Amino acid sequence: MLELGIKFLLSYLIGSIMGSMVMGKLRGGVDIRTVGSGNAGGTNALRTQGWLFALGVVAIDGGKGVIAAGIIPGIELPIAGNDPEISRTWLTLSCAAASVIGHVWPMWHNFRGGKGAATLVGTLAILAPGLIIPMLLVWAWVLVLSGYVGLATMSAGLSAPVYLAVVRLPSDQPLFIYCAVLALYIVFTHRSNIRRMMDGAEERNPRLMFFHRRN
Repeated sequence: MLELGIKFLLSYLIGSIMGSMVMGKLRGGVDIRTVGSGNAGGTNALRTQGWLFALGVVAIDGGKGVIAAGIIPGIELPIAGNDPEISRTWLTLSCAAASVIGHVWPMWHNFRGGKGAATLVGTLAILAPGLIIPMLLVWAWVLVLSGYVGLATMSAGLSAPVYLAVVRLPSDQPLFIYCAVLALYIVFTHRSNIRRMMDGAEERNPRLMFFHRRN
């Protein structure tokens, strides 16, 4: 259990490194949590700082998930060897989840982070790269129909366990559980978006709504 605890903590700490804060320091001290929606993720970065800044944010945030799922589980710890009683599959999934949690509640930044989508995609690039394209297709489809980035992100996240349930159960049950739990977590982190959509106050982008009737 010591190996699991240490690697979970390492993954959480890596997840707590916010791409928006790193890019903000490079930009001269910009904190995007004080502008726009106040969120530290890629969407707010794009709206307030431009595509180049947002690209850097997404690359860093996605990279955290890649490191947590692809590197941390396999490293040799000097203070805790590999525990034969711990499933390597569940260890990897635990580290991946820890990086997403760290992104949402980053210790380095007063527990004010993003909503976890980019880091989740980073973990899936290692755990199940075949899921990325179906998720992107769902994301794009919902976005062009609704104009809501948050709704598109939640829909894409929820599509992952649905896809796995149809094509890969029961053989990939651990991955299905991971995707189902993290999809619900992404919905939870978007609860403010859900409230604004219900109130009719959520920002939408009509330019992306290809089927929207223009006057």
